[in-house]
Amino acid sequence: MTIDDERKAKEVLLDIGYYRLGFYWFPYEKVHPQKGLRTHEFREGARFDHVVKLYYFDFNLRNMLMKYLNRIEINFKTFLTYHVSTLHPDSPTWFADPAIISSEYIQEFDRSVYTEKFKKSHPVIKRHHQIHKNDRYAPAWKTIEYMTFGAVIHLFQALLDQSTRITICGHFGIRQQKIFDSYMKVLLDIRNHCAHGGVLYDLALPRPIKKGPAGKKDMEPADYQGLYGALRVVLYMIGNVSKNRQQDLKNELRELFEQNTDVREILTLTTGIRDIDTFLED
Repeated sequence: MTIDDERKAKEVLLDIGYYRLGFYWFPYEKVHPQKGLRTHEFREGARFDHVVKLYYFDFNLRNMLMKYLNRIEINFKTFLTYHVSTLHPDSPTWFADPAIISSEYIQEFDRSVYTEKFKKSHPVIKRHHQIHKNDRYAPAWKTIEYMTFGAVIHLFQALLDQSTRITICGHFGIRQQKIFDSYMKVLLDIRNHCAHGGVLYDLALPRPIKKGPAGKKDMEPADYQGLYGALRVVLYMIGNVSKNRQQDLKNELRELFEQNTDVREILTLTTGIRDIDTFLED
């Protein structure tokens, strides 16, 4: 590997770490993409500064996506809470009502969601129980606000009434719950990657994305399990929250890809995004 500035390379390695940076020089190794056969021999032309640029592409992409993922998460929580609470005005803790939610979910709720830590770590929930000592739970509009994204997805899936679930899917322009479930799983996976510093440029989702309105006609089978498909889902879902925010995300993605021409070959190979303008077309 060519290292033009040894002092800077040492600084980067002490900052990022040899192990973490190794995820980003793997595409420059001879055996890429066969991870199980790594010999750590580099291809001719491999450059340390390109590895660092690939790392910062990933870093900036994670930070960019988090604000849009948070917007989708909040919108989902808000609509779910409002819609189901309006349907059941006499059940303010409908998330634990066996007439509304599956018994399996309710049985696990105290252990997996409404734990002592949950009640004590969120001041609003803690204060509710200090004032209303006989309440087993705070009402839905308080409780769901502090539930994790994954927990709220599971709550949605535990709704007994199919028409209620379909209405919530329809809020995001999706007719079939199996497609909605697939998209939400992708959003959760991407959010966890972003929150915990996971690698995105060569993302491999645990299961392929279901074909639906977020797809494009030119998508290859591999795109449904990589960053290409994941970004299509994020773009589609944020577009159903706000067209302005969708355009903002498109502009930021375009700028990020255009700023990283030195690693375009690697990004094309790993993400399947051959031309960012074509990718961003509706």
